[in-house]
Amino acid sequence: MKNFNFKALVPHLIAIGIFLIVAVIYCRPALEGKVLFQSDNVHWKGMAQNSFEYKAQKGHFPFWNTHLFSGMPNYQVAMEAKSFIPNLHAVFTLGLPKPIGFFFLACLSFYILCCTLKIRPAIGILGSLAFAYATYNALIIAAGHDTKMWTMAYMPALLAGLLLIYQKKYWIGLAVAVIAGNWEVAFSHPQITYYFVIAAGIITLGYIVKWVKEKEWKHLAISIALAALAGIASVANSAMTLLTTAEYAKYTMRGGKTIETSGTEIKKADTKGLDKDYAFQYSIGKSEILTAFMPGVFGESSFMHFDEDSKLVSELVARNIPENQASQLAASLPRYWGGMQEATGGTLYYGAIICFLAIIAMVVIKNPIKWWIAAAIVLFIFMAWGRNFSGFNAFLLDYFPLYNKFRSPNTALIIPQFLLPVLAVMGLQEIFFTAKGKEELQASLKKIYYALGGLFVITLLIYFFNDFRTAVDTQILAAYSNPQNGSNEMGSIIINALKAERKSMFLSSIFRALLFAGLVVGLLFLYIKNALKPLPVIIIFTVINTIDLLVISNRYLNADNYLDEDSYQSQSFNPTAANTQILQDKDAHYRVYNLSQDRFNDAITSYFHRSIGGYHPAKLRIYQDLIETQLARNPMNMDVLNMLDTRYLIIPPQEQQGQYGVYKNDSALGAAWFVKHIKYVNGPVEEITALDKFGPKDTVIIDNSLKNIAGNDPVYDSTATIKLEDYDNDEIKYSSTSNSPQFAVFSEIYYPAGWNAYLDGKKVNYAKVNYVLRGMPVPAGKHEIVFKFEPASYYTGQKLIYFGNMLFYLALAGAAFALWKQRKTATA
Repeated sequence: MKNFNFKALVPHLIAIGIFLIVAVIYCRPALEGKVLFQSDNVHWKGMAQNSFEYKAQKGHFPFWNTHLFSGMPNYQVAMEAKSFIPNLHAVFTLGLPKPIGFFFLACLSFYILCCTLKIRPAIGILGSLAFAYATYNALIIAAGHDTKMWTMAYMPALLAGLLLIYQKKYWIGLAVAVIAGNWEVAFSHPQITYYFVIAAGIITLGYIVKWVKEKEWKHLAISIALAALAGIASVANSAMTLLTTAEYAKYTMRGGKTIETSGTEIKKADTKGLDKDYAFQYSIGKSEILTAFMPGVFGESSFMHFDEDSKLVSELVARNIPENQASQLAASLPRYWGGMQEATGGTLYYGAIICFLAIIAMVVIKNPIKWWIAAAIVLFIFMAWGRNFSGFNAFLLDYFPLYNKFRSPNTALIIPQFLLPVLAVMGLQEIFFTAKGKEELQASLKKIYYALGGLFVITLLIYFFNDFRTAVDTQILAAYSNPQNGSNEMGSIIINALKAERKSMFLSSIFRALLFAGLVVGLLFLYIKNALKPLPVIIIFTVINTIDLLVISNRYLNADNYLDEDSYQSQSFNPTAANTQILQDKDAHYRVYNLSQDRFNDAITSYFHRSIGGYHPAKLRIYQDLIETQLARNPMNMDVLNMLDTRYLIIPPQEQQGQYGVYKNDSALGAAWFVKHIKYVNGPVEEITALDKFGPKDTVIIDNSLKNIAGNDPVYDSTATIKLEDYDNDEIKYSSTSNSPQFAVFSEIYYPAGWNAYLDGKKVNYAKVNYVLRGMPVPAGKHEIVFKFEPASYYTGQKLIYFGNMLFYLALAGAAFALWKQRKTATA
């Protein structure tokens, strides 16, 4: 310990202290016993409640979730694997409550990357705070996208590990990459990890070009091998989740579809991956990337409206609209007018100072890796344009591996959010702490002026040639047209007033950005003239940029997002009178259809009941087809609800009583039944169309391709019975008695990747029937029928986890040995 340099550690401790202080100040209510209210997290708790109740009884989570969409795999709701890796995540976050831990970890992770890049601590603090408090983070935390935020937070540390390997610090780099990669993958947000891998691959390609030029073949081989080993270890440690999810994805909306609906028409389809229209939802407009340094240029949020002092109100008044009416009208119109046709919660702002520093960095950095970083930034901006750059993105969707499994192109902007601060800190390091940094900065001033000036020229061109129209304007014109004479004079007045407001927002945003650009250039100019030292300049940049980001982020994540524990529980999970009434029914098998909520985007019902609806981003494809063609239609198809054993329907509150009503459906068919007839059809279109009216009590619909399993019509036996004996998430037992062969229909969702059927202990085949259910022939006599959910992917994944654990500890042991050897050499 005599050689330990505590003084060298002090700047890093100060950095960690600053990260903690900023996070605590911003998230103060979390330390006052309040709970962050996150809509998606509330939905997740609704989805997972049955799983936690199951675990309390059985000691482990179930594989199958009975409370969502009549039943679906539980893999992405609540799963666990056996691992010998300690919970280092709790160490990295200091056990801090949400959302403090989110921001602290993001700062710490980026700071590790800065240390790897040999960035001075003061500059590293600037970049870390910029990455952590970019507004997208506040938006996703407020919404409850916890796994997305954790996965994003580990990206910088994972890149740090890879760069250490590329710097020939092989064992240390491998250890950092394996640790960060383990948690990067473990939080199971494949889209974020996928984007990171592409970005890291582009940067790695830059290093490969350098090694090839320098003929460092051995280093190239070792680096690629160790990077691959880190990836293998990270993937192996999450193999159970990845394998089950990959298997499940084939049967979901992300796996393509066999039918397509267009209005009332149903036709055959054969697609792989998501539909283009669905995949390209949440595509930003081409000029919308300007929000990176001008947060208010497109109005920020669909949920923000205009106040009485806005330009919109004055424009409406100038067009002879009474002031009170103008104020009311303005308060109902969305500020957002960007390229996303869907609603958006807020602007994606990285900080004007960071953006301008990144542009300056492209001028002053000598390391050619800057071009590869810039290439990654540009690529992901193109990807974020989605349908607004359709030729390029349609090509990726059709031909780039796995690209068609993900939606929301705007998510791609996490990479510019990550890499722009990287460029900024590299640039400041070059300017302030290299031998000729100041001289080269002075020599580059003209180029810097051209670069920043060019950015503002492009911005002004967009301003002058913009029509300031957006998709919502068509809806406004339609809403305010006169139905009697077809006049849309009022709508035109509103649109013209909105255009004036948008021009005002755009112009004021340009002036705001010019102020920040002037600040950046001015401070650097004072540094050149020796009026300021590097540290004051860095501190000013850090303070102003952080405050700027916090002010904007605070619009989306603030004290209003927190509730005390009791209010959180009562607002989210207090049972209604209808729920309480239904819960009195202790029968082992029935389902509930809640018509008082958004049926297929509601997981609160799943908190209490086995729900026909639910909330999940990756529903089973066959169930999504059922929703689109049968469940969502009006009037309701009671045949379909009956076959799903829908015993209770929750009716919206009546205006007079104000209470949720409960309708008991006595026609629900129960857990299983014998049918009299088998109706064979050709293909999925005929199969799902046959559900329009078919009498599920007596008739079952089966595709012709399964005739070898289902056989011929059963021999009717009025005394035949089949009943449920035991109902468990992962194992269901029935008993049957009949004097002749029968065909049984089970009110359970068909999912062949794991559900096995056993007749008197012997494994037998079963068929997909009625498009979404299971069915099988049952011979005469008394029998026990058991369905067991035994996903082989889970057990294979568990074995691979042990292999990943071994690689994890091997990397740590290697790093420890390398440090010991290095220390021993230094003291020799």
